[in-house]
Amino acid sequence: MMYGSMDYIACRDDASLIEHEQSGFAAVMPEEVDLSNPGRTQIVHPISSELLGHRVQIPEEPHTKGFSFRKLWAFTGPGFLMSIAYLDPGNIESDLQSGAHAKYRLLWVLLSAHFLGFLLQRLSSRLGVVSGRHMAEVAYEYYPTVPRVMLWIMIEIAIIGSDMQEVIGTSIAFYLLSNGFIRLYVGVLVTVLDTFLFLFLDTYGFRKLEGLFAFLIATMALTFGFEYVTVKPNQLEVLKGMLIPLCEGCGRAEFLQAVSIVGAVIMPHNLYLHSALVKSRDVNRTKRRNVEEANFYFFIESGIALLCSFVINLFVVAVFGHGLYRKTNYEVRESCDARAGIPDAEAFPYDNETVEADIYKGGIFLGCEFGFAALYVWAVGIWAAGQSSTMTGTYAGQFVMEGFLQIRWSRWKRVLVTRSIAIVPTLIVALLFNGVRDLTGMNDFLNCVQMIQLPFALIPIITFTASQKVMHEFRSSRSFQVFALLISFVVIVINLYFFTDYVTSRLGTAWFILLVMLVPTLVYFIFVCYLVFSCISAMQWFKSPICNRIPGFQSREIKEDAPWHNDLSANSTCDTSSNHVTRRIQL
Repeated sequence: MMYGSMDYIACRDDASLIEHEQSGFAAVMPEEVDLSNPGRTQIVHPISSELLGHRVQIPEEPHTKGFSFRKLWAFTGPGFLMSIAYLDPGNIESDLQSGAHAKYRLLWVLLSAHFLGFLLQRLSSRLGVVSGRHMAEVAYEYYPTVPRVMLWIMIEIAIIGSDMQEVIGTSIAFYLLSNGFIRLYVGVLVTVLDTFLFLFLDTYGFRKLEGLFAFLIATMALTFGFEYVTVKPNQLEVLKGMLIPLCEGCGRAEFLQAVSIVGAVIMPHNLYLHSALVKSRDVNRTKRRNVEEANFYFFIESGIALLCSFVINLFVVAVFGHGLYRKTNYEVRESCDARAGIPDAEAFPYDNETVEADIYKGGIFLGCEFGFAALYVWAVGIWAAGQSSTMTGTYAGQFVMEGFLQIRWSRWKRVLVTRSIAIVPTLIVALLFNGVRDLTGMNDFLNCVQMIQLPFALIPIITFTASQKVMHEFRSSRSFQVFALLISFVVIVINLYFFTDYVTSRLGTAWFILLVMLVPTLVYFIFVCYLVFSCISAMQWFKSPICNRIPGFQSREIKEDAPWHNDLSANSTCDTSSNHVTRRIQL
């Protein structure tokens, strides 16, 4: 039990004072607060982060007006921060490998993965709006002690893997921009420093932070769009690859690449992040129509954001589908030799092996084929992808740690810990590996880490949004629950197949290797089965979960929090922007 003090925000009709006292370290526990009107009660949750303390106000307009671009603009932001996970260096590398292996034939898989991600992000944003808590906070209240700790560990592993990809990508961008002058470990340290600086931008308001991310997304769109215009792929072939769900002549390699696309696009930590980011909007949850309105505008905003991310990913696939498909190292090396001054042309040896593309070799190839401008523009795009995703990954780590552990730290402690968790292993890897070519190859391994962690975000979000106690009348429909479970099953099976293939191809199938893998594999499947049973229980398909009989796995009581159910008079509203009081509770 942590001791200290904590700020609780309570809404009162007659309150006009905001007294915000902060403590460096405190326990965070939701409490039920009696409001000034004895007939009105609601569970009040602490603001889990200083970032979420800068609420964006939603303009008041007549509800009979219909669709409002002004309100859409007020809700615009969280979806674009969420979409950055679809544009991180791991996704960019998956895109260029997709183009190099299958040309444009897997674009429909990329489109389908974005649509599936959109459905899942919709669940995440609805959870944050309706419950007033983000996903890690709900998990803390929902799951018993043992599975809750296991879930936290799994998500932290996913965040570390994702963050390592992002830092590696940013370091490679610095390496390319400096022609190898900035070594990889130096790039890692530079990424740490500039991330610290950028993260403190939220001091000036959440909108300023969103503006920075908008700039980085625009940078990716312009740089990768420049490559697309420079390369000039066949537009008709690109359109066919996007709309026709076929892959003529594809084999095992193309299938594994399709699996890699799905695994790279749907990131476990992103569901936790999105449910927290929507809390940055000042939604009055005492009015049902305001909750419905927030869900509606976040739905539209997320769709627009993911459409933008899909177009940027499409640029990358098309560029390398046109330029690297079925090309050998010798063919690319000839182009490099014909252009003087290309850095590290030796990345492509004189052999007839098909090019194994990655974000580093991709930049060298563009420089060889289209000139130095293409190389440096590519590096700037990779920098924007790595920098933006590093920052959102840090926020995801912050929300997950605060939600699962129920702690609050001062800003510098929080950023230091969440950055160190990912930076330290990345720095060790950068120092131990021989060079940039070895380091960039780690993205495949890190994508596998993301894939096996996916159930620990996918199943909980389906569970929470199907729960009557968490979502009330906003819970997902029975048909959508069945659909979500089926899709989740397919995605998990495909990802596990890819992971198994990756491990056996690297380590072999010797009996002692299989024996070593047996115990963690059994623990993994048992835990996934527990989460599935818990999910089905939340859907009320059966009443008494078997897991309740196991010590440490007993279900917990969830306090219902639906303030819009209270009878509110026309003049009795809870305005979280001005009419609230902060109560200091000693723990």
